[in-house]
Amino acid sequence: MTTRPIRLGVQIAPQHALYPTIRETAAALEEAGVDILFNWDHFYPLSGDPDGLHYESWTMLAALAEQTERVELGALVNCNSYRNANLQADMARTIDHISGGRFIFGTGSGWFEKDYDEYGYEFGTVGQRLDALGEALPVIEDRWAKLNPPPTRKIPVLIGGGGEKKTLKLVAKHADIWHSFSDLPTLERKLGILAEHCDTVGRDIAEIEISTELRTMTEADATAQVEAGTTLFTLGITGPDYDIAAAKKWVAWRDSMNAGR
Repeated sequence: MTTRPIRLGVQIAPQHALYPTIRETAAALEEAGVDILFNWDHFYPLSGDPDGLHYESWTMLAALAEQTERVELGALVNCNSYRNANLQADMARTIDHISGGRFIFGTGSGWFEKDYDEYGYEFGTVGQRLDALGEALPVIEDRWAKLNPPPTRKIPVLIGGGGEKKTLKLVAKHADIWHSFSDLPTLERKLGILAEHCDTVGRDIAEIEISTELRTMTEADATAQVEAGTTLFTLGITGPDYDIAAAKKWVAWRDSMNAGR
């Protein structure tokens, strides 16, 4: 079992609420003790009214970076298809500085076809989008080394997805955090596959933090995930009300788990 501390991230879905409510929710979650605030990189709601209130991810993250003091923040996850790789690197570096070194570069290959169709991006195939992500990640890393001023720290890269042939290979090569939605048997099997990819690229899998979505998990389920190696747990909340009661419950669970480690 890893000795990393257990962490809790909350994804504030940027939908069905105006920004002042989102800002107040972020402040309440930071006060409640969560470790990371996430949003998502879409242009339309993923639930509820498909044409309801919605905001763009990166500009919101810059605002949250200025408005918060302690929490890390990022997208769960950025869509690689929507922005040039060098631009993504520069945006990430800028928010890294705005936040004082609290930015996490969460990224993925994209999947929500409506975003692509409405905003004029080519949707392509799953394989093409994953290949594009694989091409972009070295460019992003190279740009970080060229920017002036440079990032304040090695910006953590979170890659979301569970594809075994391509996604986990990218995780092995580039990620500091791997995020999936795996139940325990699936997680254990995919960790074995990830370990094989890490061996191939000459990397220790212990360098990669394991993250999963709480969704319908009980505390017993989450504890079993910890025993399997998960240390970052994420919880999603949505507008218009952004109920943070569950987040407070999971903060208490996190604290009890860390007290015993």
